[in-house]
Amino acid sequence: MENKTINKIKNSNAGGKCIDLEDVKGIGPVLARKLREAGITSVRTLALMPPRELARITGLGESRAALLSASARSLLKMSLIPAKKYKELKASMSKLTTGCKALDRLLGGGLEPQVITEFVGPYGSGKTQLCHQLAVTAQLPKRSGGLEGAVIYIDTENMFSYERIEAIAKRFGLNPDTALENIFYTHAVNSDHQMKIVKEEAPTVIEEENVRLLIVDSLINHFRAEYLGRENLAVRQQKLNEHLHDLIRLAEAYNLVVVVTNHVIASPDMMFGPTEKPAGGHVVAHMCGYRIWIRRASGGKRKAMVIDSPKLPESECEFLITDQGIIDVT
Repeated sequence: MENKTINKIKNSNAGGKCIDLEDVKGIGPVLARKLREAGITSVRTLALMPPRELARITGLGESRAALLSASARSLLKMSLIPAKKYKELKASMSKLTTGCKALDRLLGGGLEPQVITEFVGPYGSGKTQLCHQLAVTAQLPKRSGGLEGAVIYIDTENMFSYERIEAIAKRFGLNPDTALENIFYTHAVNSDHQMKIVKEEAPTVIEEENVRLLIVDSLINHFRAEYLGRENLAVRQQKLNEHLHDLIRLAEAYNLVVVVTNHVIASPDMMFGPTEKPAGGHVVAHMCGYRIWIRRASGGKRKAMVIDSPKLPESECEFLITDQGIIDVT
C-alpha cells in the first residue's frame, strides 16, 4: 500500500477499460465536478444511486437524474447475467479473516464483501475488540486472509483504542505505526454527522487510499439517543434506513467489507424465548446480510452465534479476548 495512487480503486466495464464520470453520456467536466463535490466520485456509485436521492443532493431535476443513472448502468453493463456467472463473480472475491479460526469457520470462511455484517451484543461482549482486530487483519496480505487495504473506522461511542491496534498489529507481524496510518478514524458526534461521513466524506477516502473495510461502531448509538419516544420512532427508522442504504451502496460500489456493531434491548413482553433482541428493528434486520450475536460465556470466554443469514446455518463458536486481541480457545 506504499503507492496508494496506483492502488486507487477504479471503475471498469466488462472489457476492463477504466472509466470516469466524464465517460457517462450527459456528463461534462462541470457536472462531473458537481457530482464529486456531492460525494458521487465513481460511475458505479452513480449507477446505484436512486434518481430521487441523486436529484436531492445535486439539485438536478429528477428526470435528468434518472437518465444519468441509467446511462451509468448501461456503461457498466449492469444487466441480467446467468446465475453461474454470478457464482463465479462472488467466488472470485476475497473474504476477510477475523484472525480467529473458529470465527472464520462460523462465517463461512471470513467476512464477505458487498454486504453488511452486524455484530450484536450487550456491553462488554467484545464487539469493539473484534472491530479493532478486523482493522488490522484487513491490512494483511491476501495469502494471510487479509485484503491488503486501508480501513475507515467510524466511532460513535468514543471507544477506539490506538493501544489495542498497536498490540494486535505486533501479533500479526505488522508495524504498529504503519497499521495506524492505514486506519482513517473519525469520531461521529451525532447521527447527522455519522450519515454525512458515509455519504460525503467516505467515497473520496475510499478511492484515494485503497480502503477495503468500513467499520461503524456502533451503528445505532446516536439514533437511539436523539430520537426518543414512540412519536419519533418513524423518523428514526427512516433516517436509519437511509444510512444503511448508503452503507450498502458503498459496499457494492467499491467491493468493501462493511461491519457494524449493534446494541441489544430488553424485550419484557416476551413470555417465551430470548428476553433481549437487537436494536433497530426490522430496518436493520433486513439490511444486514450476516447477523452475529456475541455474549459472555463461562471461563472468561465469548460465544458467537449466527442469528440470521441467507447463507449460513444457525451455529455458534467460542473465542477468547487477550491482550493481543481475539484468539481461538485452545
